[in-house]
Amino acid sequence: MGISCGIVGLPNVGKSTLFNALTRASVPAANYPFCTIDPNIGVVPVPDSRLDKLVELVPTQKIVPTVMEFVDIAGLVKGASQGEGLGNQFLGHIAQVDAVAHVVRCFESEDVVHVSGSVDPARDIEIIHTELALRDLSIVTNAMHRLEKQAKSGDKKAVQTLDVLRKVLVPLDAGKPSRSVALALSPAEKELIHSLNLLTSKPVMYVANVAEDQAAGDGGPHVEVVRRIAKDEGAVVVTISAAIESQIAILETDEERVEYLSAVGLKEPGLNRVIRAGYDLLGLITFFTVGETEDRAWTVRRGAPAPEAAGKIHSDIERGFIRAEVIGYDDFLACRSEAAAREQGKLRVEGKEYLVRDGDIMHFRFSV
Repeated sequence: MGISCGIVGLPNVGKSTLFNALTRASVPAANYPFCTIDPNIGVVPVPDSRLDKLVELVPTQKIVPTVMEFVDIAGLVKGASQGEGLGNQFLGHIAQVDAVAHVVRCFESEDVVHVSGSVDPARDIEIIHTELALRDLSIVTNAMHRLEKQAKSGDKKAVQTLDVLRKVLVPLDAGKPSRSVALALSPAEKELIHSLNLLTSKPVMYVANVAEDQAAGDGGPHVEVVRRIAKDEGAVVVTISAAIESQIAILETDEERVEYLSAVGLKEPGLNRVIRAGYDLLGLITFFTVGETEDRAWTVRRGAPAPEAAGKIHSDIERGFIRAEVIGYDDFLACRSEAAAREQGKLRVEGKEYLVRDGDIMHFRFSV
């Protein structure tokens, strides 16, 4: 499942450092604007202790976690929507992702140049909002001009789409994201404007990049500013120190990482929270398949019926779906095996209407 989260923000806020830590890749993270031009892409496993516990109960030849794709997109600057700083190219990269991780600089440092000369999260967020909104405003107004002609000729779909675009236009006209309006649209309304791929309608999490000595606390006053903005938008905030995460990424053993985390007052890497937040942001859940050959985590959208989950494994299984044998995660842990779960009545047989639950252990019966 090609789930991608784009990492965006102004130059020199820590995007590439965050990406390097996420993927343990080696991409440039130099201290100057536009260090990243072409987007770097990394596939990252989603941390899930449930898979580790299932492996303990069902030893296997192969362990496959579910994954997310992170895309490191070059820093945007004021005027990007008019092409400043290769803005059109970078905005095009954002259009291709499913969700956005907006990195905001919340640390002071004389050694790291800020593109605007000072640290001001509200101003920095506003710059990104404005550039993305201007790009979307151009797309929406062009679409409306085209649809108005069709609506006059009696095209019902054009009339319906225009009504939706008028709703989206209100925040964009004010230089604000269309996200709050887009979230309130019905599925049918969202489908009408889906092809426009509006940047400001994508789900967003703010990644507040703090100094190393603030990572274990509340992050300080700069982070509080980010939280207030996120609350107004219905967005989430994850606080990390990219500097700490980059140090964790180069440690070779789990023991070293645990020791380092303890020393800086953290229970887990902040990146785990970034990955999980991105996963949750897209409304995704995990189901599992286990066996001697492979224990695997699979990604499916929340509310997906069983045949859709089967299709994640193979299209033939979805096409020939007969039934799903399902054991809840907690029941599997309590029973400790599929055989015991069956004996104790914890294995359920579900049909096509069954909606997959997070953590389900599933086995599909099919015929093609």
